[in-house]
Amino acid sequence: MPNNRSVSEFLLLAFADMCELQLLHFALFLGIYLAALLGNGLILSAVACHHRLHTPMYFFLLNLALLDLGCISTTLPKAMANALWDTRVISYQGCAAQVFFFLFFIAAEYSILTIMAYDRYVAICKPLHYGSLLGSRACAQMAAAAWGSGFLSAVLHTANTFSLPLRHGNAVDQFFCEVPQILKLSCSDAYLREIGPLVFSVSLAFSCFVFIVVSYVQILRAVLRMPSSQGRHKAFSTCLPHLAVVSLFISTGIFSYLKPPSISSPSLDLVIALLYSVVPPAVNPLIYSMRNKELKEALRMLLQYSVFQKGTGLLHLIP
Repeated sequence: MPNNRSVSEFLLLAFADMCELQLLHFALFLGIYLAALLGNGLILSAVACHHRLHTPMYFFLLNLALLDLGCISTTLPKAMANALWDTRVISYQGCAAQVFFFLFFIAAEYSILTIMAYDRYVAICKPLHYGSLLGSRACAQMAAAAWGSGFLSAVLHTANTFSLPLRHGNAVDQFFCEVPQILKLSCSDAYLREIGPLVFSVSLAFSCFVFIVVSYVQILRAVLRMPSSQGRHKAFSTCLPHLAVVSLFISTGIFSYLKPPSISSPSLDLVIALLYSVVPPAVNPLIYSMRNKELKEALRMLLQYSVFQKGTGLLHLIP
């Protein structure tokens, strides 16, 4: 960008000064990253391979798993590399790409979570209209709209953020490039230029939040009217995990982007960023599989099939 030619790289937040602690952070992040890859990869494989899971609910769960993989792959690999090689540097282009892809995956995930609330509302409150309201064409269009909204949001905020003149150095107080931290490096007058896009995004996010709350109020009322305890248990088993994911995602994300500067500190910003950028992609597969019998059965069959195929391959190697 013309205003930022003097800035060719940024310095990310260092977790520790000691080499041993840096290696410990690398090992911790590696474990979280591998857990996220394994969990979301299993969900993708289970939904793709089992025809019983080819329903709207699991189609949107597949999209959520893809977005989780993209989100955590945008932030953690660079943080692990910096911890391993004892550096803080990220290039200007790399920082811009990290901001773009992170916003893309986060915004699209929020849209998918909103669609999933609508899916549960129709399934429980209007079961007779489920097939007509959530057909394959409608599901594909809603998923495409979610990914498209994420792309537009990422383009808007990334272009606006990196067009601002940077007047306060290049040290980012976060382990990845984040819009609030980049804005802190701009001058106060230029900072106001982000207010317009921020108000638009917050208004849209708040509308989605209201829609999710209203949907779950209607779902709760419908579930409590169910005469069968088994039906109530099944409804809660599919809705409670989604509600837990939405609550964690929204609360930490809103606090990170809208908290007043007076309560901002590097340690608090770090914890909040971990809660909304790293924890959800790692724990979402566990949350969705713990109380979902169909998904657990599909994962069990997938693992059994993999073990059987491996055993058959070993038998062929025996002379």
